[in-house]
Amino acid sequence: MKTDRRGFLAGSLALALAPGYLRAESTARIVVVGGGYGGATAARWLGALGHDVVLVEANRSYTSCPFSNTVLGGFGTMEELSFGYGDPGPVRVALNRAETVDTTGREVVLADGTALPYDRLVLAPGVDLLFDALEGYDEAAAGIMPHAWKAGPQTELLRRQLEAMEDGGVVAIVAPANPYRCPPGPYERACLIAHYLKEEKPRSKILILDAKDQFSKRPLFEEAWAELYPGMIEWVPMSAGGNVIRVEPEAMTIETDFERHEVDVANVIPPQSAGAIARAAGVADPTGWCPVDPGTFESTLVPSVHVLGDACFAGAMPKSAFSANAQAKVAALAIDAMLRDEAPPVPKLINTCYSLAAPDYGFTVAGVYAPQDGLIAEVEGSGGISPVGAPREVRQLEAEYARNWFNTITGEAFG
Repeated sequence: MKTDRRGFLAGSLALALAPGYLRAESTARIVVVGGGYGGATAARWLGALGHDVVLVEANRSYTSCPFSNTVLGGFGTMEELSFGYGDPGPVRVALNRAETVDTTGREVVLADGTALPYDRLVLAPGVDLLFDALEGYDEAAAGIMPHAWKAGPQTELLRRQLEAMEDGGVVAIVAPANPYRCPPGPYERACLIAHYLKEEKPRSKILILDAKDQFSKRPLFEEAWAELYPGMIEWVPMSAGGNVIRVEPEAMTIETDFERHEVDVANVIPPQSAGAIARAAGVADPTGWCPVDPGTFESTLVPSVHVLGDACFAGAMPKSAFSANAQAKVAALAIDAMLRDEAPPVPKLINTCYSLAAPDYGFTVAGVYAPQDGLIAEVEGSGGISPVGAPREVRQLEAEYARNWFNTITGEAFG
């Protein structure tokens, strides 16, 4: 089945490239830093276009944040989230950490001192967690109050804490202000933790302390909470005292503007910024994110550097795996056209974000985006969200769509 999927994806790539996108007559040296959904997809597409591509990634395998909440819900495994780089097609993989970027000399320097020259650089470093943004929360505190916002050991730690908690305990989720990776993620997490607790520890509660007054797909989440987990999940918005100002990990307390909460398990999701290599390359502005040209994803601060995925500021387009994958394809075609001294095509991008409220209960938000006035704007009248009040058969079908999407996008990015 995996071979068939590879064949389908290879055929799709060939069709997408057919009208005017022949293999490059002279290959360019392209370095891609970051092997997640954006970077891995960009590297494959650029390699298929005939360029000399090196993918730089510090880890031997990639652990997916999408679907990592299923592990917390007790029906997913870490193995299902792990993808290697063993068969990257025409792309060379450097398993190393990118330390610095010389944008004048156009080379990336790795941790072992190797210098990789480039004609074009693609940065897809994801996010860094700002551990100094919340009083009392640092990397050591994450060992007690895990963020689990980078899937892997933190996901496993949070899962163990949920398993060890007594029935009747309180789980707190601290949700940050916008922008951050995966806007609906904290609320899906609340659902899937509630799914586990309902089965195993039904007297327990979940408290969402939020630095916002609104969140993505709110009507659908609130409908799911009422239908599936009545009385189990409490959302406290910023205006009602949900903004967290301080945590005390040893005491397991969380302090908001108006109240102090003692909890049994705390999932603290701190504010975020573009990954460190983006800042080192000078492509991040004072907001911590990377402004880009909406048609090519080339940095507006540093020429010949393109930024994809969670690290870039993409206007109305949210920070999601689907967005990163779509941006990677647009950037690859734009880079190829620019290297051939041709005008890049004007793109239209799509994003569909699936959320699970239970193993058999899903819903979506979708959008179509295009360049407008120097930013990426949502195309008027496009997209939308799943209907509120839909029958369970529809929710079951959307949960199946979510799994099919996951299998397809991971196959496309990682083979």
